[in-house]
Amino acid sequence: MKKLISVLLAALTLVCCLGLAACSSTSGETADGGAASDGSESSNVFRVGMECNYAPYNWAQTSPSDTAVAYANGYADGYDVQIAKRIADGLGKELEIVQTEWDGLIPALNSGKVDAVIAGMSATEERKLSVDFSDNYYESQLVMVVRKDGAYAEADSLDDFSGARITGQLNTFHYSVIDQIPDVNKQTAMETFPAMVVALNSGKIDGYVSERPGAVSAVTANPDLTYVEFAEGQGFEASPDDTSIAVAVKKGNTELLEQINGILAEITPEEREELMNQAVENQPLSEE
Repeated sequence: MKKLISVLLAALTLVCCLGLAACSSTSGETADGGAASDGSESSNVFRVGMECNYAPYNWAQTSPSDTAVAYANGYADGYDVQIAKRIADGLGKELEIVQTEWDGLIPALNSGKVDAVIAGMSATEERKLSVDFSDNYYESQLVMVVRKDGAYAEADSLDDFSGARITGQLNTFHYSVIDQIPDVNKQTAMETFPAMVVALNSGKIDGYVSERPGAVSAVTANPDLTYVEFAEGQGFEASPDDTSIAVAVKKGNTELLEQINGILAEITPEEREELMNQAVENQPLSEE
């Protein structure tokens, strides 16, 4: 009897040990034995949210290239992708691009779906209420994209756009500065820059507000368009934060923010400009 009880106890102990081992392996690994990507600091994946629809900052393409990064729907490339690659390398992590609609970027960050937003996003005072921002990684200026054969192609001041049908991207400061144009015919905001290009080419609007790199990208892809750079003191009034872009991280994630700032500090202004020039050159030749 004692021998039988000893055998049963030994068997029970073995079952418990196996169960604990199974629980331990599934809590930190995937089914194939890799580390689980749960958004924690211990993860070896750096998940970055972006639209993949805002050239030259970021875009999607169907074919691989020397600079593109594979993601769920194809390949992502652009200035933001190159900055994201540098940051991921500096962190010693694998870059994962998470394509997300513009309005969903900050919610995705705060919900833990992504670790950072690198999407041509400016660090406006309103956004600073819900997320933290890195140092700027690109500085630009506001311009107006118009038709090359249109009535506003020769404009050089906001006054020249009086009465014009102007729009900007939804939930961006680009749309809010339209109110600075006297007697402007402000149109409904649009969700994407490609949508604004279509509206401009079809004559539904007379122009849209953009940062200069985005305007260069649009004109490169659409020869019928041009952009207006305003004369000194004749353009939009905006703070430096509004016309610069930075990396967004979850509020209070000081450690990651300091790491990102350290990596960005190693990228010289000349190198940043070269990366932007390459992005403009490599962008897709159509705005779909």
